[in-house]
Amino acid sequence: MAHQSLYRRYRPQRFSEIRGQDHVVRALRNAVRSGTEGHAYLFSGPRGTGKTSTARILAKALNCDALQDGEPCGKCESCRSIESGTSYDLLELDAASNNGVDAMRELIARAALGSPGRTKVYILDEVHMLSAAASNALLKTLEEPPEHVRFVMATTDPQKVLPTIKSRTQHFEFRLLSASELEDYVRWIAKDAELEVDEASVAHVVKRGAGSARDTLSALDQVVAAGGVIVDSESVEELMEALCEHDAGRALVAVSDALAEGRDPRVLAEVVVSQLRDAFLVSMRTELAQLPDHERERAQTYAERLGPGAITGALEALGDALIEMRQAPDPRIPLEVALVRITKPEADASLNALLERIERLEHLVASGAVVEQPEGHATTPPPAMPRESPTRARGSGVATAREKLAQAQGANPDAPTRPEPRLAPQPTSAARPPQRLALGSHLRSARAPDSDETGEATRTGPDTPADEAVGPAASAGVLPTRDELTVAWGDSLLDKLKGRSKAIYGLGRFVTVTERAAIFALENAPTCERAERIRPEVEGVLAEHFGSPVPLKLIPESEAAAYSGSSPAPDPAEAAAGAVADDDHDVGDINELADADDVKTGVDKLTEAFPGAKLIDVEEK
Repeated sequence: MAHQSLYRRYRPQRFSEIRGQDHVVRALRNAVRSGTEGHAYLFSGPRGTGKTSTARILAKALNCDALQDGEPCGKCESCRSIESGTSYDLLELDAASNNGVDAMRELIARAALGSPGRTKVYILDEVHMLSAAASNALLKTLEEPPEHVRFVMATTDPQKVLPTIKSRTQHFEFRLLSASELEDYVRWIAKDAELEVDEASVAHVVKRGAGSARDTLSALDQVVAAGGVIVDSESVEELMEALCEHDAGRALVAVSDALAEGRDPRVLAEVVVSQLRDAFLVSMRTELAQLPDHERERAQTYAERLGPGAITGALEALGDALIEMRQAPDPRIPLEVALVRITKPEADASLNALLERIERLEHLVASGAVVEQPEGHATTPPPAMPRESPTRARGSGVATAREKLAQAQGANPDAPTRPEPRLAPQPTSAARPPQRLALGSHLRSARAPDSDETGEATRTGPDTPADEAVGPAASAGVLPTRDELTVAWGDSLLDKLKGRSKAIYGLGRFVTVTERAAIFALENAPTCERAERIRPEVEGVLAEHFGSPVPLKLIPESEAAAYSGSSPAPDPAEAAAGAVADDDHDVGDINELADADDVKTGVDKLTEAFPGAKLIDVEEK
């Protein structure tokens, strides 16, 4: 008699011989005992877990002449013919090779024919391989089969089975066997078959089986044929040690040794990924029932030495390398590059590499090790640089005000949340020459308030003489400074206004801040009148931002000099050009500017672009 593989020789023949699937066995045995079996079943689960064997035992039980408590006797003619594969009551069809419509039509035609036994059982293996047309052709017969017909379908990919087929079946899920169950199974078979197997061989075949009974017995066949466990290369263990020690040279040497022994780079990478996956699951407190005790202990050691961050990064790097190996001229290169990135996180700028470096530092600090600071590394953070405003600076000098605020905060790091800017003292208009003016000074006076000798910003206007600075009590009040208003206005507040309010107030600027209100200059008196109608809305936006009321006093631009102590602000184009000039460059007699052309406003430019256009006030309409 020819040699028969162990998994065929020890295939279960009764429900009680099926291991690890008690939930399925209990349901089927009770259904057979009470005669309430279903007309169609779907068995799904990993390979080698007993799906087809259970289907055959069910066929034996449905046709057994001497049924014993839901179990087939195994001695009657029907049971023996099913075991030998000569029964007309059982028809097995491999859907992977018979997945067309013609095969399903033939099956349906034969289903109506009778058979010697009470029940005719059709087993469709790998049913997920059926084409859509074949599945649809089977639907009607599967839903209402003849009285003597039962369907049992098996698959390893239940998600690929059509939902219409699933809905017509009773679905049972088969599970992988635990390591302890497989160890008992292997020892029982070794004793029954009189095989010389030591404990190392048992551990080896259980690991190779990975929860599958058939794969475990196939590995046992190989061990018996070889006379013991074939010692694998230590390259995988050496490679894992290199990853734990972050030794790139050791990892590359391990790869070279493995390839010299005939290992394929892709297979080597897959084995390392499997080891890393076990360590990752252990680090996540996952119960690995399919692993022997010594394998779980080794995975725990790797998890503690590497850490979750390093394991995750290694899995991603090797996963990408496995994909690149498919098209790489030399599959070794993606593997070696991935190993170097894993073992040298300082050369990798990815988030996972940074996370691994942080975890290593935390581990060193927790263990009491002294972390030396790299030479030349700054001990204090540099002062914060002023960020660019998302809104373009309008004629109010947003960028200049922000820069001065940043300088003030850098000089006084203990300043409160909204510090008063300390600006360099500026001469008042009374101290300037009456007829000649420097362009740089003109821009400064238009963009920043005057300051006293102590550096505190002063607020001047008609209510406060130009030479009298507001005292500390006023600067510590609820009203923000002009610079704070200018920065907040350019950054966000103006964008919060609605269309008409934004259009009107977008042309103005903050001149100064008195004890009672913030002075806001607009283009002319009519614009101030229109702006006055919607002033409460703007004041509401300011109060919401600063947390306290900020009253506004609207003035035309022609009166701004009386409040700020300087001449009116120039046109934005002139201001941009003047900013380039040196502050000490004299621009000549200021009286010569009297004959200059009038500056065109935005409304003037619009009317010139659209001849015949007429300016209409919406409120007046």
